[in-house]
Amino acid sequence: MIYFYTQLQFICFDVQYPSGKALHMKYKIAICDDEQEQIEYIASLVSAWSDRNGHGCDIRTFASAEAFLFEYEDDSSYDVLLLDVEMKNITGIELAKRIRKDNDRAEIIFITSHFEFAGEGYEVDALHYLIKPISEDKLTQVLTKAAEKLSQEPPSVVITCEGETIRLRESDILYIESFLHYIVIRTKREEYKIKESISAFEAKLSTDFYRTHRSYLVSLKHVTKISRTSVNIGDTALPLARGKYDDINRAFIEHN
Repeated sequence: MIYFYTQLQFICFDVQYPSGKALHMKYKIAICDDEQEQIEYIASLVSAWSDRNGHGCDIRTFASAEAFLFEYEDDSSYDVLLLDVEMKNITGIELAKRIRKDNDRAEIIFITSHFEFAGEGYEVDALHYLIKPISEDKLTQVLTKAAEKLSQEPPSVVITCEGETIRLRESDILYIESFLHYIVIRTKREEYKIKESISAFEAKLSTDFYRTHRSYLVSLKHVTKISRTSVNIGDTALPLARGKYDDINRAFIEHN
């Protein structure tokens, strides 16, 4: 099933194998460009890639960054984003920075007419830059690379909270705080209180996490500031134990 979404209409149709079976949806892809011809051209290439490789795709198209953000507030579950860099008002680069505030999984592909913008993609971990006019072969290669990266299972940890078993992606965890025999896991959207020691939980995680204090474990991915006595995760300052300043700085540099 492939969907084309615009500000004016919502069109839906089936893509089928020769056997008549519809493809199962696998990737949700957004195309954001302020030129309608470009939108239609890129959408046709993505659709052809999807059909040719047996990937089901939910394709959404947007004529501006503002239109995309309006929809994104209600549904942020995009796998691939094809963003025109030189859009009016909010550029593709600015849009990508907003997305990366709470979404580090989506593969971002920039589309541009100018090579000089390429350096700005590092800040948002862009997968690739495509230069207009877009080659079908090149787009096919980049989409295939994005699909390969998305197929890799991200690091996660399984917890039991209030009778439910939940799998948390490590990239969603901001920090963990210990309270006696319990820990509180604070993520981007929710918090989970479970009965476990902070040391036992630390042993389940990757080296992306650092023990700043006997009661705190922080994600190095989300550290925004380090001082002699504290570590910031966004606007939240967490205590840093005496003597750990040099060590956490080293860990932070090596991690990044």
